[in-house]
Amino acid sequence: MYVLIAGGGKVGSNLARILIRSGHEVTLIEQRDPRYSQLEEELEHQVHKGDATELFTLERAGIQRPPDVVVAVTGDDEDNIVICQLARDRYSVPKLIARVNDPRNQPYFDLLGIAPTVSASGAIMGLIEHEVPEHGLIHLLELKKENLEIVEILVSDKDACAGKQIREVAFPEGSRVISVVRNGKAELPEETLRLESGDSVLAILPPGKEDELNRVLVRD
Repeated sequence: MYVLIAGGGKVGSNLARILIRSGHEVTLIEQRDPRYSQLEEELEHQVHKGDATELFTLERAGIQRPPDVVVAVTGDDEDNIVICQLARDRYSVPKLIARVNDPRNQPYFDLLGIAPTVSASGAIMGLIEHEVPEHGLIHLLELKKENLEIVEILVSDKDACAGKQIREVAFPEGSRVISVVRNGKAELPEETLRLESGDSVLAILPPGKEDELNRVLVRD
């Protein structure tokens, strides 16, 4: 692949190193003088200095080819949005990945159709939720293009679904169980599988159905 990365901070530079070691062609754009000098000494011609929100910089870095993927991981969400919009709308880049520094800005990325996005805050919150069973339903993965998401619910002995077969649970329309993890082992979600306390139920469902799913599994 040919990957163009905007932002030479820790995320962008580490990603560039990994991709290069994997045999991919990489161009990294960095605006800050001291950081650019450090990266240029290490990566040489694979680093370009400039503002990745400017057409001149993008074209000098080779975006007109176009790249297979543009990754916008600067520390500024507005810049990441502009970079992705230019890459998609002006240069027809087929794949975009954007960093969201402030989770409050996620709706703007969604509104503009910039996906997938990566948020360190969101990822850490997901890990915290996974370690706190009282949190109830845990969001694992959002499939924006498919308008679906994958969630996990930990079953306790007091929950409505405990002791029921999967076919006996009135799951929300458009949702389905994709796996049941029991004692560290994933079980196929056969309709006759009886849910037990301690099971982790992985389900796929349309956004907005979380409360309904939580109700039939936990609070029925």
